[in-house]
Amino acid sequence: MTTGLNEATELQARIAQARKGTRPNGLVRWWRSQSPTRQDRFALIAPLAAVAVFLMAIVASFGYLRLEEMSREQEAVQRDVEYAQQRLRLRLLERQEQLQRLAADISNKQVDIEDFGEQAFALVDQYPELRAISWIDARKRVRASHVSPSLPRSFVRKDGEGLRFAETDAMFDVVRDVRQTMYSQPIAVPVGLGSATIALLQIQVPLSDAARFAGVLLAEYQIEGLLRYGIPAEVEAKYAVALLNDKGQILAGNTSRARSSAVNFLPWIANDNEYEVPISPVGNGMILRAQAYRTSLGVIGSTLFWLVLFLSCMTAWLLVSSWRHTRRRIQTQAAMLQETNFRRAMENSMLTGMRALDMQGRISYVNPAFCQMTGWSEAELLGLTAPFPYWPEDDRELLASRLEEELSGRSSPGGFQVRVKRKDGAIFDARMYVSPLVDGKGVQSGWMTSMTDITEPNRVRKQLSESYERFTTVLEGLDASVSVAPLGGDELLFANKMYRHWFGSVSSEHLRLVEEAGRVDQTSAPSGFKDSTLGDSVDALAGLPAEAIASAELATAKSENAEIFIAQLNKWLEVRSRYLNWTDGRLAQMVIATDITPRRMAEDLAALQAEKAQSASRLITMGEMASSVAHELNQPLTAISNYCTGLIGRIQAKQISEEDMLLALEKTARQAQRAGQIIQRIRSFVKRSAPNRTATEVSHLVSEALELAEIELRRRQVRLSFDLAPRLPSLHVDPILIEQVLVNLLKNAAESIDTAGRPSHKRSVKLQVYLAEKEGVGEVVEFTVTDTGKGLAPEVMQRLFEAFFSTKAEGMGIGLNLCRSIVESHQGRMQAENLYNGDEVMGCQFSFWLPRQPVLFDGGRTGSFAALQG
Repeated sequence: MTTGLNEATELQARIAQARKGTRPNGLVRWWRSQSPTRQDRFALIAPLAAVAVFLMAIVASFGYLRLEEMSREQEAVQRDVEYAQQRLRLRLLERQEQLQRLAADISNKQVDIEDFGEQAFALVDQYPELRAISWIDARKRVRASHVSPSLPRSFVRKDGEGLRFAETDAMFDVVRDVRQTMYSQPIAVPVGLGSATIALLQIQVPLSDAARFAGVLLAEYQIEGLLRYGIPAEVEAKYAVALLNDKGQILAGNTSRARSSAVNFLPWIANDNEYEVPISPVGNGMILRAQAYRTSLGVIGSTLFWLVLFLSCMTAWLLVSSWRHTRRRIQTQAAMLQETNFRRAMENSMLTGMRALDMQGRISYVNPAFCQMTGWSEAELLGLTAPFPYWPEDDRELLASRLEEELSGRSSPGGFQVRVKRKDGAIFDARMYVSPLVDGKGVQSGWMTSMTDITEPNRVRKQLSESYERFTTVLEGLDASVSVAPLGGDELLFANKMYRHWFGSVSSEHLRLVEEAGRVDQTSAPSGFKDSTLGDSVDALAGLPAEAIASAELATAKSENAEIFIAQLNKWLEVRSRYLNWTDGRLAQMVIATDITPRRMAEDLAALQAEKAQSASRLITMGEMASSVAHELNQPLTAISNYCTGLIGRIQAKQISEEDMLLALEKTARQAQRAGQIIQRIRSFVKRSAPNRTATEVSHLVSEALELAEIELRRRQVRLSFDLAPRLPSLHVDPILIEQVLVNLLKNAAESIDTAGRPSHKRSVKLQVYLAEKEGVGEVVEFTVTDTGKGLAPEVMQRLFEAFFSTKAEGMGIGLNLCRSIVESHQGRMQAENLYNGDEVMGCQFSFWLPRQPVLFDGGRTGSFAALQG
């Protein structure tokens, strides 16, 4: 680098002196003597022009031959397509004549329905492209029809059936008006439930009865069959043949494979030869198109082409070699000027100031960047010795010692920072690096110093330091614990004031928070739903380098947000974690722990109050059903009393055998068991217990609720019917709470019917349970209770689920509000609507649904309030 700078300095000095006229400009004279003359430029251009003319002649010759070949190929395609069109036309006309003869026989009463079936069968069997023949009367009804067995059963037309397609119906009207044979436009008929279709071509031949129109003879061609049996085999072997409709859509056949878009830009590559012609007598509605396969070798495949190409390349190589020789000679002449311009441009584009000192400390060279930094010109600085004008007065002693170290070779290789004064008196910070300046003979001739303005980096560094201080102040003032530790290590990279207050300055507590959060995350899912796909399916470590993650952290990688209880602090903490790249590039984990003890206490108290409200609601429900329960219990107790009285009387009269006595005792025992079951079911329903969500069969929920609700429904003389869909999945719910919802809805339905005073044949309640799909939720189990009462008024519908709102004089207004709270606590929804018959309200329908798979809930919440109190 030093040698290059010396050479650049010498060259610049020589050019500057030549410009000033202080010495002869030998460099300029040498360049002018070596500049290319007009003859040199002609010698440079002539070989290139000869190569260009020669290549143009070769390309023009082969282009002409290729165009001739393409013209012959296009004429062959046109000739073969017109031949195939004539063959297909004659085949259609032959079938048309046969159909017209059959139509004439039908019109002359020479063919009845049985004879028509035989002749239609013969035509369809003899000509494969003819798929169906139908006899249509003047009322557009099928009298007889024969369809090819190869068509789907959906194509079979039954006797008396009408026309299926709008196109067929429209053409029928036209044929009836003009009394002439007509062809339809191609019709795409769907096949099965998919998107597959069959393209058909219909022909209608008019029938007459004396002078009256008597219908048509409808024949249907399968267009695929027309292509297969109407096109000559030699044409199909040479071309990609297809039948198109008037919109250019392919009805049958195939097309040649499209070339790459890049190949189409090559001038010697011809487009596919193709030709289109309409099919007569069908008209422009069906077009025959043929695309020729590429069989010719073209220009590239010709041996003559390769021979001429080889000779052309040899000739071009000789001409190019001559041109290269001439070009190298001219480039050599311009090398010196180009090098000079390059060095000058490099020198002027540098942002780093360069200063050269000789062995006596005199400035021998400065670049434009140095002059721009200091504000002093090159003429003002060259030849100066210390103290230099860009030294600040306050730093001259320090800079003088630095210069002495520099000249003695004791300067630091890492550079040093100094202050520099501009010509206008402004001061800026700079960093200088010193290296020896060696000439072309390897002898040191001075020192080269590079200077960089670091004022802006110093300002940015100061701002970053202040920003870091502000950020640290904010983190220290947070009421949450913040800690950062590297993965796979026991070092604590950062801990704020709250972390140090709670846990000290050890990293083990950071790892313990992560471990506890991971354990809660693994155990918080309900039984039977762990490792499911619920929630966000994106891995918490997505996008991080896998090789930097230790196996110890993989076990707890999923715990991004969890709530844990720390016994030593007697606090509940919400722990959130995320991964980040630390300042040194290491992968680290940041953990934020927030004290949520007051919130957890409030939530637990709210859950306790909700549990009490649910228990009270069940007691109120059973209190309202007390008379029905008493009536239900009275039946088995009356039966027991009757059985016992009868036994006593017959035993006293000694008119009972041992077998009759056992039979009576068995009936008495069954009635006692029935009474006990009723009492046990009521006791389980009203018993207050802790929330317990388990996997429960829907049929068990419904049966338990119906057993309780039927007591009230029988008392009010209301019929109950239910429809339970098969193969319903298990639900992860609290069965007592869901039974409470069902009992409440069924009881309300019975009361609504009783209040409406419906007659006996309209007193019914229906319960339906089935699977449904909800947008954003997926598969759910929906419960619907429908009654035949008087429905709900609009003002009642708006306040239906409000707490303490009731339409019953003795009601407390907490039943439906509590039911909706229970459903929503299971991530479900409840709604109500009136049922109408015209403008008349025919009843009301309450429905609610529960998700098939529950959303994960906090499994560690039970007992949290007690733990805090302890």
